[in-house]
Amino acid sequence: MEGIMSYGAYIPFYRLNGETVRQVWGGGAKGERAVANADEDSLTLGVEAARVCLQGIDKSTVDALYFASTTAPYKEKQSASIIAAALDLCEDILATDFGGSLRCGTIALQLALDAVKSGSVDKVLVVASDCRIPPPNSDLELVFGDGAVALLIGRDAPIQIEGSFHTSSEFIDIWRLEYDKFPKRWEDRFITEEGYVPHIQKAILALLRAQNLAIKDVEKACFYAPDARGHRNMGRVLGLDISQVQEPLFDNVGNTGAAFALMILVGALDNAKTGDRILLANYGDGADASIIRVTGDIRNNRGGLRRSLDSKAMIDNYGKYVKFRSLMEFEQTPEYTPRTSLSHIWRDRKWVYRFHGHKCQKCGKIQFPLQKYCMFCQADEKFLDEVSLSDKTGTLFTFSIDDRVQVIDPPNVLATVNLEGGGRFFSQMTDRDVKNIKVGMPVELTFRRIHDALGVHNYFWKCKPAR
Repeated sequence: MEGIMSYGAYIPFYRLNGETVRQVWGGGAKGERAVANADEDSLTLGVEAARVCLQGIDKSTVDALYFASTTAPYKEKQSASIIAAALDLCEDILATDFGGSLRCGTIALQLALDAVKSGSVDKVLVVASDCRIPPPNSDLELVFGDGAVALLIGRDAPIQIEGSFHTSSEFIDIWRLEYDKFPKRWEDRFITEEGYVPHIQKAILALLRAQNLAIKDVEKACFYAPDARGHRNMGRVLGLDISQVQEPLFDNVGNTGAAFALMILVGALDNAKTGDRILLANYGDGADASIIRVTGDIRNNRGGLRRSLDSKAMIDNYGKYVKFRSLMEFEQTPEYTPRTSLSHIWRDRKWVYRFHGHKCQKCGKIQFPLQKYCMFCQADEKFLDEVSLSDKTGTLFTFSIDDRVQVIDPPNVLATVNLEGGGRFFSQMTDRDVKNIKVGMPVELTFRRIHDALGVHNYFWKCKPAR
């Protein structure tokens, strides 16, 4: 039976807390939420979640990739194809984007299940990710969070989908037009009483009836809510015991949009045992509800949520957050002119996106990027085997800190990394605390946005301290 074979989650390193927000706007802001770094977007977050999901899995067996987001970096250009390249998946796969609704993550999940069930594909990687920008000085500023989830869908999976129910609705409560930076919304009580509560309730009750189940038969309930108060109220409406409600992460991550319901599910799976039955429900332009049953041993498939939660750093001032989100224009030095070349990116795509290097057949040395000759023994390219290096960890060989160069998150840290098994990589270091950088420290690779130029997002690999 088709189901979830593996799962992963990623939460950015940085957090914005209530104290920082209060210093600017006042009020009673509490808790904290996850904030993408200046070099992160929904695409790069999705890559990180998918890398966790695919650990130990033969990437050549993935037949399709579905990317779900309301904040994809391109309006007309697939994000899924770039994610597939960064993951070093095969080129002969179906890659497509889903969007337009906060429910697009669970919609992509259902279509992946249908595709596997039909036999048209064997495995589908579903990635849901969002980086929504809340209006400054609004109550959404400590509600919205950034994050991503990845699920690998296939047959004979240890996590089965026993049944699902879906509704579609033309109800308008939150929306964003083509050139809007911030989402718009209608009055809160109208949203809750006419939209959220009746739609979620209808989908869940219809599903339970169809499966001949009662709410007490559910070990954990994972359901979307616009905010913490709405989540508590929905638990009461459904008659759930507090022990049945999976922690929704409002106090330490925030509402991660298209990834939110699935991220709560990953939290439940991280603590689930064989036989547990989990309710998953999502909302947006209607509602989805599914009964998920753990039928096999998933103890070796704990998808990284706790690792991402525990590894963090606070944004120490609101101005830094404003820069990360590009909420204001700042002075640029005249010589700072980002450039790009699409022909260059295409020509070098195997090492720019896929992070491929060479291993010399003669001397056994690994080198990055791809070369025409071995830099050690000068063997020509017919003796150089292409190898994937993106999953390698490494140690910091040396680094420099530049306080004068213009970067969004100064200072600029440049690092040379010795990769495990051989090879050396030079890049920027991201997600770092400059006070704790030391030669010999463990580091890992991460796919990030380098800069934008000519209306193009330029992506490449960086290193970061191991989380």
